[in-house]
Amino acid sequence: MKCIPLPFLILIAGMFLIGCGGSGIETISLSAPGRNSLKVRIDVKTTRQNSLRIHYWSKSDSLNKYTTPSSPEGTEHPLVLTNLRPTSQYRYQIISSDGGKETSSKVYDFKTPGYPVWIQDFFRVIAPDSALVPQTFKDGFVLIARRETPGIIFMLDSKGEIRWYHQVNGTGFKTTHFTRNKTILSILGTEEYPTSYGNEILEVSLTGDTLLHLKKGEGDFKETIHHEIILNPKSEVVTLSVQTKIMDLTSVGGTAKDTVKSDGIIVLDRKGKKVWSWSVFDMLDPLKDPKIMQEKKDWMHANSVNFDTDGNYLVSFYNNGQVWKIDAKTGQVLWKFGKNGDFAIPQKGIFDQGHAVHKNAEGDLMLFDNGTSREQTRTLTFKLDEKNKTATVTRQIILPKEVYTARMGSAYLVTSDAILHCSSKTNTIVLTNPEGRFLWMLKSRIMPYRAEFIPGSLVAPYLVNK
Repeated sequence: MKCIPLPFLILIAGMFLIGCGGSGIETISLSAPGRNSLKVRIDVKTTRQNSLRIHYWSKSDSLNKYTTPSSPEGTEHPLVLTNLRPTSQYRYQIISSDGGKETSSKVYDFKTPGYPVWIQDFFRVIAPDSALVPQTFKDGFVLIARRETPGIIFMLDSKGEIRWYHQVNGTGFKTTHFTRNKTILSILGTEEYPTSYGNEILEVSLTGDTLLHLKKGEGDFKETIHHEIILNPKSEVVTLSVQTKIMDLTSVGGTAKDTVKSDGIIVLDRKGKKVWSWSVFDMLDPLKDPKIMQEKKDWMHANSVNFDTDGNYLVSFYNNGQVWKIDAKTGQVLWKFGKNGDFAIPQKGIFDQGHAVHKNAEGDLMLFDNGTSREQTRTLTFKLDEKNKTATVTRQIILPKEVYTARMGSAYLVTSDAILHCSSKTNTIVLTNPEGRFLWMLKSRIMPYRAEFIPGSLVAPYLVNK
């Protein structure tokens, strides 16, 4: 039986194997997928058909042990170890299951490398009283991403420590979303694509495996996509797309063949085939907008799409300060909420722009209001009466002037008593209570477009706080 340590692990990552052995094991090799300091892949080849799993633990903490999911029955077993820390010694043991009989290998050792220099000291947490931070938050993780090249997705714990990351070279993560399938779905874009616009779709598992990778120009993926990407119940991709229309704008001071750029929704299956689409141009006439000449290069500027509780779409628009509900089958606009919309809104609920619009766990419409007219950002939630077209403000959390952000941002519930806000322009993520009292803050060297909270239960056993 042979043990194969790969050159990368020995020479670059500083990882090593001490010994080999175990019934039915022919070879063991270790590698670091994507040169990732926090993941180790162990490929085990066995002499007979069986199923394997691996127990592993920190050499300094043998009481807290982790276990990989079992591999399918076979002779080749790729298993990925997560929950690792940088520059740490680990031990592991291979457990073989064959016909109901389990056999344990000898105990092996390896050492993880340190973080790459380009992600060291990225984050700093400020939490004057950790007792005020909800346990749910301490048990979970914050998901953010770097939009510049190289693109990196991070999952951070409440101490601001990097607990999981995934890097791509030559492109950046424009927006990233944790899906109901416990995967991470992203829009990627090279430097030629500004801000939140991109030309690739990538979905990865928590072990770092690529589950979906679509590129613009392949199949029906013909349009630049932007700002938002989610999965529908069929695990099809829903995203916003750039729509372009050539039209006569001479009546408003333009040319006979002028270009107007706006937004649409596109739904792609797992092979990149378009199964549904929608366009702003089918709903509105640009010539009826008095600001069309100023905004023709980015008319409306949709910045989020999500699902209402009934499965229809909620789309937010930055330029006109509205949220639209769109029938997911017919494309009909069911209502408009916001400035000059269909709902009566209390004065304190009138917002300038909305980002990260969604229905939260309490069934309320939740949005991050940039607050450009006041130069003060806040988070709002509304109880909507769709029949009578009235809205009640259920939460208004006004953030300090120091974290005002004119663009981008997000707000999500952690619990009913804790809200996570992302102030993109100030590189700041803040946890508050419903009254706006400061509980926790993360200062970052990157500008996060959004910050999502992921409960610990959704990422276990791949990522656990112990």
